[in-house]
Amino acid sequence: MLENSQINQTADEGWRLSRKQTTLPEVYRSLKIPKTGSWIKKFLAFAGPGYLVAVGYMDPGNWATDIAGGSMFGYSLLSVILLSNLMAMLLQSLAGKLGIVTGRDLAQACRDHYSKPVAFTLWILCELAIAACDLAEVIGSAIALNLLFGIPLLYGVMITAVDVLLVLLLQNKGFRFIESLVIVLIVTIGGCFLTEMILSKPDIGGIARGFVPTTELFINPTMLYIAIGILGATVMPHNLYLHSSIVQTRQFDQTRDGKRQAIKYATWDSSIALFFALFINAAILILSAATFHRAGMTDIAEIGDAYQMLTPLLGTTLGSILFGVALLASGQNSTLTGTLAGQIVMEGFLNIRLPGWLRRLITRMIAIIPAVIVTAIAGESGMAKLLILSQVILSLQLSFAVIPLVFFTSDKKKMGEFANKGWLKWLSWVVAGVIAILNVYLLYQTFFE
Repeated sequence: MLENSQINQTADEGWRLSRKQTTLPEVYRSLKIPKTGSWIKKFLAFAGPGYLVAVGYMDPGNWATDIAGGSMFGYSLLSVILLSNLMAMLLQSLAGKLGIVTGRDLAQACRDHYSKPVAFTLWILCELAIAACDLAEVIGSAIALNLLFGIPLLYGVMITAVDVLLVLLLQNKGFRFIESLVIVLIVTIGGCFLTEMILSKPDIGGIARGFVPTTELFINPTMLYIAIGILGATVMPHNLYLHSSIVQTRQFDQTRDGKRQAIKYATWDSSIALFFALFINAAILILSAATFHRAGMTDIAEIGDAYQMLTPLLGTTLGSILFGVALLASGQNSTLTGTLAGQIVMEGFLNIRLPGWLRRLITRMIAIIPAVIVTAIAGESGMAKLLILSQVILSLQLSFAVIPLVFFTSDKKKMGEFANKGWLKWLSWVVAGVIAILNVYLLYQTFFE
C-alpha cells in the first residue's frame, strides 16, 4: 500500500504545477466518509454531487427541445434522449474520476496542461456557456412566474436577480444543505411530471417503441435537427467542470484503494442521478406526445404555448399548474449549480477568487441584460428565440470541455493506473467525436439553413 505522500507525488506526475490550491476551498474535503460499516452507508456518504450535476440535464433549456420533439414526432425521439443520457453518464464518470485521482478539477487541469493563451480561450468559452445556461434559467424562471402568477415577463426577469441572496444563504449553511435542497427540487419536478403523465394517459406501446432508434432519424432532416438540439441541450459542458470539483468535497482516503472506492461510489451516484434526469426529460417529451401530437398539434415548441394548451387537452387546470411549478423548480435548481460552476471555472482557470456574491452578480447580470432588452423589444416570442440561442451557444462550447476531459483521463502520465483502459478510451473518443460532428452540423443548420 502506498503512503499518502507517495500517492500525492504520483498524482502530480505528468503535471507542470503542484496542487497548492483547490477550488471551493470552504467545502473541500468537508464531508467525512465512514471507515467501517456497510457499503450502503459508505455509498450514501458519497451520494449528492451527482444530483447537482443532474440538474443541468433537466434545466429549462431542455424543455423547449423536448416539447418540440414530442409534439412534432410523437414518441420517436425518446431514443435520442436515452442515447444522450448514456453519453452523459460516461462523461460525468470521467469528470468524477479526474477530480478524485488527480485532486484537480477540469479547469485546473486545463490551466496546467495548456499554454496561457489556450487556457484563457477555454475559460472565455466556458464563461459564455455558463452565461448561456444562466440565460436559460432566467428565461425559464421568468416564464414560470408569468404563467403561475401573471407577473409580466420583464419584471420576472428582474426578480430572478434576487436569488443571489438565496445562493449566498445556502452556501453558509454547508454543502450538504445545498445537496439536500437540490434533491428535494428534483423530486418535486419528477412528482409533477409523473402526475401529468398519468393524467395524459400515454400509449405505453408507443413509448416502448420510441426508445428504439429508427432510420427515419437520419433520413428526415427536421427530425435530425431536433434530435441534435436535444443532444446539445442535454449534455452540459459546465457540468464536467462542476463534477470534477465537487467530488472532492468528500474526505476519502488518499490511497490507491481509497481512490478506487471513491471512483466507484461517485460513478454510482452520478449514474443514478442522471437516470432521474432521463426520466424527467423523457416525461416532458411523453407528455408533449400524448397531448399535443395526439391532438394533431405538431407545431407546439414554446414553453408558454405548452402551458396554455395543457388545461383544455388534459381537462383539468392541475396539469398546467404542475407544469408551471416544475418549471420554476427547474430554474431555481439550475441557479444553484450554475453559481458553483462559475466559481469553479474562474478559480480553476485564472486562480482568481472573488466573493461569492460578486461572482454570482456578474454572471446573473450577463444573463439578465440581454433578457431584459429582448423582452422589452420582442416580448415572449423573442424570449423563446433567445432560449434557443442559449442552447446553440452551449452546443458550441461542449467539445472544448469534452475533448480535454477524455484526453486527460486517458493519459497514463497524468492518471497513472487509473487511466482509461483500452475499451473505455476507444468508447470515450467515439462519444467525443460524435458530439463534435453533431454540434458542427447543428450550428451549420442554425445559421445557414
